Amino acid sequence: MMRASGYVVLLSLCLVAPFSRAAAQGDPRLERLDEATRPVVVALIDTARAVGLPVNPLVERALEGAIKGAPGATIATAVRRLAADLGRARDALGSGASPVELDAGAAALRAGAGPDVLTRLRRARGHRPVTMALAVLTDLVARGVPIDTATTAVLTLAATARDEDLVDFRRAVERDIAIGAPPAAAASIRVNAAAREARPGRP
Repeated sequence: MMRASGYVVLLSLCLVAPFSRAAAQGDPRLERLDEATRPVVVALIDTARAVGLPVNPLVERALEGAIKGAPGATIATAVRRLAADLGRARDALGSGASPVELDAGAAALRAGAGPDVLTRLRRARGHRPVTMALAVLTDLVARGVPIDTATTAVLTLAATARDEDLVDFRRAVERDIAIGAPPAAAASIRVNAAAREARPGRP
C-alpha cells in the first residue's frame, strides 16, 4: 500500500484546481501539445512541482506522447500515472532521493518491482546512489528476466557491487540471452559469478 504522502500526491493529481493564465504558460517545450491538452498537462506538472516531485520526466513523457501522435487524454493519463509513480518512488526511497533516483525508481515500479524492493535496495546501497541498481533491475525485466529473479539478482549484488560491476553483470546477462540462454537462467548463473568477483563499493 502507498504511504500517506503517496495518497496525497495521487489525490492532488486527480483533483487539479482550475488553471490560471500564468500556469497555462508552463514550460515552453509544452507548446508542442495541442491547446486542449496543454493546460491539463501544465496543471499536472505544476501540482507535481508543488509537492516536490521532479518535473522534467513529466515534461518528457508528455512530449513523447505528442511526438507519437497520442490523443490528448492519453498523454494526460500517462503524465498523471508517472507523477503518481514518482510519488511512490519517493515514499520508498526517502525524501532525500535525487530526481534521477526517483525517475529510476518510477521505472522499476512500472517494471513490476514493489515499493519494498526499492526500500531494500536503498538500504543495501547505503549512502551510494541507487540509480544504477534500479536501472539494471528494470533493464533485466525488459530483456525477459522474471521480476522475482531480477530482484533477487540485483539485491544480491547491491551491498558490495560498484556501479561498474552492476553494468558488467547486466551486459553479461544480455550477451547470454542473445546467444539463446533462457533469461532467468542467464541472470541466476551470472549473479553467482558477479557476486564472487564484485569488489567492495567505495564510500
